[in-house]
Amino acid sequence: MKMKLLVLVTLLLLPAFAHAVDQGEPAVYVIKQGDTLWGLSERFIKDPEYWPELWSKNGQVTNPHFIYPEQKLRVFPDRLELAPKETTPKETAPALPEQKGVAVTAVAVAAPTAEAPRDVAVEKTYVLYGTEGFLAEKGFRPAGRVIGIQHDRVVAGIDDILYTDIGTDQNAGGGDKFSMFLKEASVSHPANSEEMGFKMIPLGVLQLTDMERKSSRAIIIKSIREASPGAFLLPYKDNGRREVTLKNGRNDLRGYIIESLSGTGAIAAGDVVYIDLGSSQGAEAGNMLYIVRDVTIDQRYVEGRIEKLPQELLGALVILATGNKTSAALVVKSIDAIHKGDRIVSLTK
Repeated sequence: MKMKLLVLVTLLLLPAFAHAVDQGEPAVYVIKQGDTLWGLSERFIKDPEYWPELWSKNGQVTNPHFIYPEQKLRVFPDRLELAPKETTPKETAPALPEQKGVAVTAVAVAAPTAEAPRDVAVEKTYVLYGTEGFLAEKGFRPAGRVIGIQHDRVVAGIDDILYTDIGTDQNAGGGDKFSMFLKEASVSHPANSEEMGFKMIPLGVLQLTDMERKSSRAIIIKSIREASPGAFLLPYKDNGRREVTLKNGRNDLRGYIIESLSGTGAIAAGDVVYIDLGSSQGAEAGNMLYIVRDVTIDQRYVEGRIEKLPQELLGALVILATGNKTSAALVVKSIDAIHKGDRIVSLTK
């Protein structure tokens, strides 16, 4: 009987909750198990990528991956705010029919842990299409190279014929596929000038057709960019469309953005970047890191020396694939301009 009453009251109060939001009056939502910042952002303001702003304005959220049951969220038409912690002792909520106003709305919308699954945030995933590239670290060796293009052309695209230095001596055969990469200039670390590797830009996929001992003819079966003689070849991995699921890191990760796929100076949401963290530091695909920048202040206007100011939050990225000391990552949110050399951290401290 109580459950039926709760469901009835919930249905009656949902329109009032929506009306409060539409009118610009902050409605209150009580966070429950399974909620995440991006899930709440998507649910209430239809912007799943809003959550870094929500996180940056609420210092009590020490881990932006999770908020905790019974925290209260104020819902405005264009923003969300976490309500300050209550200092009064927690009291047992009275019976639902005795509650009034917004408090009833909050409890009715969020109360039972057995509420319908539609209110539980789903796992966050990011899609890879094999176009993110990577940094070829020390010791990298390609399987071979493109050594020429039919009719002495300098560039080739889909269905074009080209020649490679891969032959039967390398246990290769007709039908074998290889991914093509353009090797770009060496990437140096912005903080200490250490050589981190060569940027490898994906060009497409070729398939061997006719074999010799030390060479072969091939046809391009997938083209991302035009290929030229000298392109590096790696054995093709048919990963297709892959999804990376967001997950907590097992280590406290701290590093730098060292390069971007595009090579442009300004980096924004949707850009692929390369970072100085890899599997040897405990980085894993799916780890989310926060892009921050130290803030300096002119000491002439300060009475007494201030050694440190709160860091500026610039955005967030998700690791897509890891190497030994480097990783490719996707910038999923940019609050301000991001540049090579900006710092990345897994914690808000």
